[in-house]
Amino acid sequence: MINIDQLKFDQNGLIPAIVQDFYTGDVLTLAYMNRESLEITLEKGLTCFYSRSRQQLWLKGETSGNYQHVVSVTADCDRDALCVKVIKDGPACHTGTDSCFTAPLFIKEDAVSFSADELYSLLEGRKRDLPEGSYTTYLFQKGLDKILKKIGEESTEVIIGAKNSKEETVYEIADLAYHVMVLMVEQGISLDDIRKELGSRHVVDHKVKQETMK
Repeated sequence: MINIDQLKFDQNGLIPAIVQDFYTGDVLTLAYMNRESLEITLEKGLTCFYSRSRQQLWLKGETSGNYQHVVSVTADCDRDALCVKVIKDGPACHTGTDSCFTAPLFIKEDAVSFSADELYSLLEGRKRDLPEGSYTTYLFQKGLDKILKKIGEESTEVIIGAKNSKEETVYEIADLAYHVMVLMVEQGISLDDIRKELGSRHVVDHKVKQETMK
């Protein structure tokens, strides 16, 4: 562990801070801190930055309610930049988006990416727009009972697949995961809700493990 005195602030007394989502690893924003804002960040456990345009401190979320709860602060090898991992209460950007980085400059043509967050956003769009011919639209139109029935069916398929092969199990788990996420969107359950719940169970499990080793 290092201390603030070992950090290298620039000629204006500032140090860049890259803010990352603790659960997804997504880069949320790039902001600046001075010594005072960093001390507030460490003391409160909430991100506090220094606004270069307004030349004043600002506690993220103080007006919007979109606080960022600090999990860790790590300096780079030169001690002149910080990576701050946070659990966010809401959008990181003042425009209302989860991240400030939303304007692609270059994307490799054959690049293929996937994330649960992207799928969740797609499902939210399906529920909102209800495009014709979409299976997801069909599920949302049929409602909760239909979605729950499909989850029951897919759960059974996972069990059967697990008795047959790894490949079949993977296929069926993917089907189940998709339908569970449809249910989440239907009931307004976010991925962060699930991450937080799983995170709390990890802490409990760690404590239980420590107790059993005594």
